[in-house]
Amino acid sequence: MFQNIGIKDSQGNRIIEQSQVLKIWENYITELYDRPNQLETLEVETKEEVDTDNKGSYILQSEVDKAIKEMRNKKATGDDEVPGDVLKLLGESALKIMTKLIKNVYETGEWPKDFTEVTMFALKEKPQATKCSDHRTFSLITHIAKIVAKILGRRNEKKIEDVLGEDQFGFRRGKGTRNETGMLRIISEQTLETDEELCVCFIDWQKTFD
Repeated sequence: MFQNIGIKDSQGNRIIEQSQVLKIWENYITELYDRPNQLETLEVETKEEVDTDNKGSYILQSEVDKAIKEMRNKKATGDDEVPGDVLKLLGESALKIMTKLIKNVYETGEWPKDFTEVTMFALKEKPQATKCSDHRTFSLITHIAKIVAKILGRRNEKKIEDVLGEDQFGFRRGKGTRNETGMLRIISEQTLETDEELCVCFIDWQKTFD
């Protein structure tokens, strides 16, 4: 039988009433994504100040087509309720229209309102989760927004690769952490055998993927 154990507010009081629970979640999400230590303004060069070589080419229809084909099937939809599977059935004319839309987003830097609205839900990280922080939050965004993000991510990846060092592993194509983890173990074992000191720094980022 399902038991509603509620959620604790900032004072530690357990709240069960649905409207109050939603308000607690709203405050938590707002604080999580709009923290006071974040930059209030982001200094961005004007279009005229950006060097021509750094502007990048126009969004190509082939980029859009590739991003659509790489999408996984039967994934949850965003607020527009348009499945990714449907986008894979688009004909040439519809693909041109989508490319024009994405090209406009890229050139103006303005995202449509539908792209910025998401449905969020939370999964418990502990069996008896009573705090918002005991949950992992997930966002369902529109598949078209995912396509834009994928295209921009691929373009940024090419630029970033030129400046990343050879010792940067993880979240890079062809640069996993398996071999490096094994190497760290070997170094640790050798250090213990020779009775030498080994300093390793581990950083645990809170809510890294939220």
